[in-house]
Amino acid sequence: MERDLPPLMEMMRRLIGAPSVSSVTPGFDQSNRAVIELLADWLDGMGFAVEVLPLSRQPGKANLIATLGQGAGGLVLAGHTDTVPYDEGRWRYDPFRLTEADNRLYGLGTCDMKAFFALAIEAARHCRADTLRAPLIILATADEESSMDGAKDLVVLGRPRARYALIGEPTGLRPVHMHKGIIMEAIHVYGRAGHSSNPRLGASALEGMHKVLGDLLAWRGELQAGYSDPRFAVPVPTLNPGYIRGGDNPNRICANCELHFDLRALPGMDLDVLRHRLDERLARLFAGSELRAERRSLIDGTPPLHTPADSAIVRAAERLTGHSAEAVAFCTEGPYLNALGMDSIILGPGDIAQAHQPDEYLALERIEPTVALLRDLIARFCVQPGA
Repeated sequence: MERDLPPLMEMMRRLIGAPSVSSVTPGFDQSNRAVIELLADWLDGMGFAVEVLPLSRQPGKANLIATLGQGAGGLVLAGHTDTVPYDEGRWRYDPFRLTEADNRLYGLGTCDMKAFFALAIEAARHCRADTLRAPLIILATADEESSMDGAKDLVVLGRPRARYALIGEPTGLRPVHMHKGIIMEAIHVYGRAGHSSNPRLGASALEGMHKVLGDLLAWRGELQAGYSDPRFAVPVPTLNPGYIRGGDNPNRICANCELHFDLRALPGMDLDVLRHRLDERLARLFAGSELRAERRSLIDGTPPLHTPADSAIVRAAERLTGHSAEAVAFCTEGPYLNALGMDSIILGPGDIAQAHQPDEYLALERIEPTVALLRDLIARFCVQPGA
């Protein structure tokens, strides 16, 4: 059935026109329900069994699981429905209006990554449940750009269940089977305020944070000496101090100072172990001191992704694209889908250089190859699995 299914460009236009920003800053954060409702309507009209699942911690947002066909195995075409915030006044085009110019489609979410849903639906437009020997599942998640709550809910639910998954994040149509994990941490140093004319009248949290920064950079060096993977463009784990704030006046000894940093871990590095080691270092650093340090996690963290190079989905993607599978530094929902028992790859038509940028765009030349690629993968894993 193709009941009321709009043409490809109309689907893209309506998806881009439905704002769905997610952000850790409440003033920017929005629901994704308008995007979910569009997808649910289109997929229901195509004969998919559609489920809209409100998030456990954010019921105003939702995931969508749409299934065509039955049985074991099958393929998930997955993506996130949210976007990052946009830089108001820095766009030449309306971020919420699909605009064609210079052989590109401009709009917030064209690259990363709402437009991928229109391409996936277009690839599945003529699929019928009675012709599939394994299910085709289209998965749309919430909050990938902020909390990852959508993907976490899926792991708790134990769904969807399939053998393979493709996430249409921007990779320039080059398959990715590995990426780094990430944690974001805050360290707060507590001291004691006092008059700056006499250091003995207080205990400087700023000077304590100087020690913390030095120890963090030393730890970074130790991690980079101990872990390396030449498959990554940056072959070592990275640690970036990105934010610091402390004190209130030059003539007062600083009583509080806070630092935020991220650490991007290679496959094989355990995020909880890294946090435990950090806590041990902080405890040693201020043992016997009047200063005190506390660590808190800014996000739960996303583990690294490593799908084996000999997986059938990796080999099929390499054959169809003509590119060997790669490793990247950015994070996706892939580890969560792998935790559900699927072999996942990252493969989409956008380019990471356009993601999170003013005038985000998708090149028109990527549209037909993406639809053809997805149709081939559907045939390989749903129509004739095992062929």
